[in-house]
Amino acid sequence: MLTTVLFIALLSKAQTINWANLSKKQKNIINVNAGVDYSLSYGIGYGYQLRSKLPIVLNTEFSVPSGNNLTDDYKAKIGAQIRWLQLDNVHFTTKIQGVFRRYENDYATLLNFGSDLSGIVGYYKTHWFVAGEVGFDKAIVTHFKNSDLEKENYPDIQDGWYEPSTGGNFYYGIQTGYSQQKFDVYLKAGKITTQTFSDAPLVPFYAQLGVNVKLGK
Repeated sequence: MLTTVLFIALLSKAQTINWANLSKKQKNIINVNAGVDYSLSYGIGYGYQLRSKLPIVLNTEFSVPSGNNLTDDYKAKIGAQIRWLQLDNVHFTTKIQGVFRRYENDYATLLNFGSDLSGIVGYYKTHWFVAGEVGFDKAIVTHFKNSDLEKENYPDIQDGWYEPSTGGNFYYGIQTGYSQQKFDVYLKAGKITTQTFSDAPLVPFYAQLGVNVKLGK
């Protein structure tokens, strides 16, 4: 069960956008980031702004933790950020993402498909913003491949897909940033709790520092 807890703790944090400093002609957004969400991790991402009535940015992201074997653990995401409402400088947006995670240790290799949903309300100006975010990161279905060491300890243990969902985390925090025409620099931080609210992950907080480079006029 410890393996599962550690795996669920690998949260996914999407890139942060200053909606007041994103023109309709800036279709492409490149993101680099570093953060803490159980371990120190590094990520890259790409966003594409659709030509639509509602402001929508499609995005994909990939991140790995620091360490000797970077391909042992990683996260990949694909999804969208949608701004539903704007009242003067106050914006309400949601993030909807599918998540694929891989986690490996001496006992097992886990492959997981999940989802990450969040809502954000913030105050956005041309050169700065501050917002609050509440979200839920769910591990929906997970494949376990147990190592020889694990099978020696538990001969009856079985490999395979495990359903129903293996767990999830709620998270809530704040985000702020500084923007110019071609880039955003942002910082986000917050708390994490399990879906049962009865306990917390080994590291019950997250933080991320990131930079968006916006291509276009």
